[in-house]
Amino acid sequence: MPPSDQQPPRKGRGATFNPDNRFAPTHSETEDDGWWQDATPQRLATLVRDETARSALSWNRSPDLPFDRSLNPYRGCEHGCIYCYARPSHAYWDLSPGLDFETRLIARSGLVERLREELCQPGYVCRPISLSGNTDCYQPLEAERGSTREILTFLLECRHPLSIITKSALILRDLDLLTELAGHNLVRVMISLTSLDPDLKRTLEPRAASPTARLRTIEGLAQAGVPVGTLIAPVIPGLTDHEMERLLEAARKAGADCAGWTLLRLPHEVAPLFKEWLHAHYPERAGKVMSLMRQCRGGMTYDARYGKRMRGQGVFADLLAQRFGHACRRLGLNEPAARSAQRLDVTAFRPPRDQGDLFE
Repeated sequence: MPPSDQQPPRKGRGATFNPDNRFAPTHSETEDDGWWQDATPQRLATLVRDETARSALSWNRSPDLPFDRSLNPYRGCEHGCIYCYARPSHAYWDLSPGLDFETRLIARSGLVERLREELCQPGYVCRPISLSGNTDCYQPLEAERGSTREILTFLLECRHPLSIITKSALILRDLDLLTELAGHNLVRVMISLTSLDPDLKRTLEPRAASPTARLRTIEGLAQAGVPVGTLIAPVIPGLTDHEMERLLEAARKAGADCAGWTLLRLPHEVAPLFKEWLHAHYPERAGKVMSLMRQCRGGMTYDARYGKRMRGQGVFADLLAQRFGHACRRLGLNEPAARSAQRLDVTAFRPPRDQGDLFE
């Protein structure tokens, strides 16, 4: 891990460096040779390459997740959230989970065509599709490409239920489609909230919507009749955990009817990236944060076991769970009516035709 004094933060980016791709056959290390180097923060441009999708749906069997299939229009995410658990996936495309994850994006084309083929399979069983299971489907690139809107239009046509997780106000662009989907009980949206502190957000999630914009997004969706909740995710011990109750109160006031939470996860390359970010931006808290994380992870930086990875274990993790539950009961979140509304309609699904309207 490079020392913070040699790696000035890049303007508008979350990661402070590019760790090696763990699948690469060789690795390089930077050595200080004594020559002067300009430490001025750099502005890194975003590069996008296109990829023709060979499949649309990704499948999982994790008991920790409330869905078994997801769809991701983009690989990598310009939001640049330093804690993003999806960062290690960029290594599969021979890219770094660090700055590459935020600046070298992959836009997948042909998703509606692949999705049509998959939904037409004789053995397909309709269950809600999660958009943004890996990276945010409403990241800035969506404003240019519009892939998520195309997917919503298609799913509405065949009455297929879906859920969306995002931290972007861009979702309000598609309020017309979301309102119609909601009218058929086919959609639920979860808006991620991490902190109400704009200064913390600016380095933690540099290109995501502001806390105020996310609360306005919850309000806009709720007023339009779109079922919306919030995810307090991730909770970072020693940095954001003290905001849990205030975040839930703000989301409830904006119109959220349900809530969930997850503990910070630091798999693979995320751990060194997050540690370096802490030392660069919050050096006085770094020791406490990592100590609390190890307390919640059985003495380790991360525990990937099912049933443990999302919430952790131990006294501090149990206290977080108790605080969350108490706040939700006090605010009327996760009431039976809201839980019932989360059960989207799978009975209205109409399998799309391979040939469209050609033989009508």
